[in-house]
Amino acid sequence: MKETFKSRVYTERPAYADFEPAAKFEAIKSIIAKRLWQHPNAICSYSGGSDSDIMLDLIETVRKMFNLPPVAYCFFNTGLEMEATKRQVKEVSEKYGVEIKEYRPKKNIVLATREHGLPFVSKIMSAGLEGVRKKNIPLSIADEYAEAEDKIAKRRELKERYPGCETTINFLCGCNSAGEPRPEIQLVINSSKYMLDFIKENPIPFKVSNKCCTYCKKNVAHDAQKSFDMVITGERRDEGGMRSVPKKDNTSMCFSETADGQYRLRPLFYVSDADKQWYKEYHNIRYSDAYEVYGFKRTGCCGCSISANAVNDLELLKEYEPKLYKAAWNIFGDSYRYRQQYNEYKANRRLAEKFEKIENENQTTLI
Repeated sequence: MKETFKSRVYTERPAYADFEPAAKFEAIKSIIAKRLWQHPNAICSYSGGSDSDIMLDLIETVRKMFNLPPVAYCFFNTGLEMEATKRQVKEVSEKYGVEIKEYRPKKNIVLATREHGLPFVSKIMSAGLEGVRKKNIPLSIADEYAEAEDKIAKRRELKERYPGCETTINFLCGCNSAGEPRPEIQLVINSSKYMLDFIKENPIPFKVSNKCCTYCKKNVAHDAQKSFDMVITGERRDEGGMRSVPKKDNTSMCFSETADGQYRLRPLFYVSDADKQWYKEYHNIRYSDAYEVYGFKRTGCCGCSISANAVNDLELLKEYEPKLYKAAWNIFGDSYRYRQQYNEYKANRRLAEKFEKIENENQTTLI
């Protein structure tokens, strides 16, 4: 039986990760209370999304229960935000009696994508493909690695041939730095099925990068949060992508200390979609109109082409916020169209493999 590789996020998860919702959220409240008591100079990132709504409710419940100092809340406006999100920020601020301070980037999303490139499929995929382009590494090294009998030796030789490109080599070859195959993890190109073949047959017609996130959120967040002892964010393992990759800290994946002495708290890391739904119903939490009226399943950066549902979500947005709909297509349109082309390619490959399998089974039966 084939062994499935599982990261530390799964193998080293804390006990409360497997609790039922009511007990899980009580455990999370205890974690929040402990960390806020230890590090009262805290700032929390609030996006106006459903995760943020639940996280803020948890924090304010705990804070009032134990009479803890106020938490600073920040909202990062990329310049491409739904009116529904901005309304939610205002309404939540009033509901809980807290200030949610707005921050804007120095380089907005239009300039960032124009200068560096468009995101495609995921942050991991975008970073990997940007590395391939910038370091001018041929896609053919994946074939070299696949055909090599001694893969560890081949990986070593590729490292010597392309110095300083280890992450990109691993990304293309589907291996780790020791040269061991790791085709199932998210850090490799074929974590999106057939992606390598697709790009070989259909070269990317635009620059790919996830730098828009860096300039419009990460850099802004760093400046806003640098004077605080603890930063609270709402990452959840169930979201997948970079947020489900193990952090270089302790085994809980929930609380850590950074190299510069700042603390990070991710109280929702092991909260599932089902847990969220339980909390929403039990505590009567109202999400923004993006969910409750437009019909979004998740928000994130509006129109971001990383989302597999970006185009469908924009159709939901079109009726309510037509100007934003048009702006998103103007910014991310090339990536949307290339994603649709990839989806068609993937569907055709799967269909062809299905027919080939049936044909082989029929021939075996005849024999």
